[in-house]
Amino acid sequence: MKDTKQQWFKEAKYGLFIHWGLYSILAGEWKGKEVEGIGEWIMNRFRIPVEEYRPLAAQFDPVDFNADEIVRRAKEDWGMNYLVFTTKHHDGFAMYDSQCSDYNIVKATPFGRDVLKELQLACEKYGMKLGLYYSQAQDWDDPDGYYAGVDNSQKNFRAYLDRKCKPQLKELLTNYGDIALIWFDTPMQMTQEESQELFDYVKSFQPNCLVSGRIGNNLGEYMSTGDNFIPLQPYAGDWEVPATLNDTWGFKKNDHNWKSPEHILNLLLKINSRGGNYLLNIGPDAKGNVPQASIDILNEVGDFVKKNSEAIYGTKAIPAPVYDLDWVIITGRPHKLYLNVIKPTKRVHIAAMDNKVTRAYLLETGEELEFRIGGPTRATGNVTVMIPEEYKAKKFYTIALDIEEETLVNQDLDW
Repeated sequence: MKDTKQQWFKEAKYGLFIHWGLYSILAGEWKGKEVEGIGEWIMNRFRIPVEEYRPLAAQFDPVDFNADEIVRRAKEDWGMNYLVFTTKHHDGFAMYDSQCSDYNIVKATPFGRDVLKELQLACEKYGMKLGLYYSQAQDWDDPDGYYAGVDNSQKNFRAYLDRKCKPQLKELLTNYGDIALIWFDTPMQMTQEESQELFDYVKSFQPNCLVSGRIGNNLGEYMSTGDNFIPLQPYAGDWEVPATLNDTWGFKKNDHNWKSPEHILNLLLKINSRGGNYLLNIGPDAKGNVPQASIDILNEVGDFVKKNSEAIYGTKAIPAPVYDLDWVIITGRPHKLYLNVIKPTKRVHIAAMDNKVTRAYLLETGEELEFRIGGPTRATGNVTVMIPEEYKAKKFYTIALDIEEETLVNQDLDW
């Protein structure tokens, strides 16, 4: 019996993270000094007082923000299936129309628009699952919210939960349609009972809303790995890798260390081959523009994803040990294997694979390919696929194999 509540997450494989807030105005710089590390932590890194950070809201006027365009790109151009938006990051500023705190994008800025409502409507229009990031423990604006790097022992965290955290979660879960998941973060000193309380609170409003593992105390319904961390072996259960396109999440004007499209695609396929999802971040600037470098990278990645979507969406982990080859990454689904060629090769040869292959073809065109089983020294256990001449100098294309078995079978070699 399928777990229908989580089935969409199991099949999605590729999502968009959006880190955006007042920190985008500073763009990684405070009073002429560049912050070390990630841009959205600038308030913490420089210990910016609340009375100096709050006035940034009066400058926040992202007139170029276009929720419809971002969601359309994510779904149609980049091939993503779910979106996670930072409704409140650690700085405590709400990026939606919160009724329990006027410190939000509608009431405290000249912009005055509810960007979360706009994202909700765009997600509904394009069939994109909507997830919400909410910093449940850290709140550098609230006197009782936790603050990384300082002594929190004198804070009344219970008061913060009741005054701000739970009321805002109720708003998010009752005013913005079906929420696919709540992406909690940095539980810090939260107790088992407090994490359980928030878990149950979410479910009381939307029982089908998934709760991320970062709620703390091993209570999440799926695991988010460490930032940009890819496990060597598949994890049991559902999991995702949250990752950046450069070195920061929130916009940082001097961070030009962009990953190449090939590198991102390599990581996507590697994560999928191990059974995980890839949640890839963009950080709009203070005007609401997505950096052009992010768009260029994701457009190129999306071109492969759209042509070879069957090799990504709904795929399952390949049993370990996985072939560690530098020219191909194998993904699969029941009775299918996908040889995702990431470097030019004159032939596709997989050794010690004991599957009964019944068909081989190019996934993006359906062109049938000749193949053979066995080789000069073995009657079975080798699969060789002959590729067309015009593909021998190409990279990033997929060969599909129909197999009789459920999944990949590789021989237990006796060396």
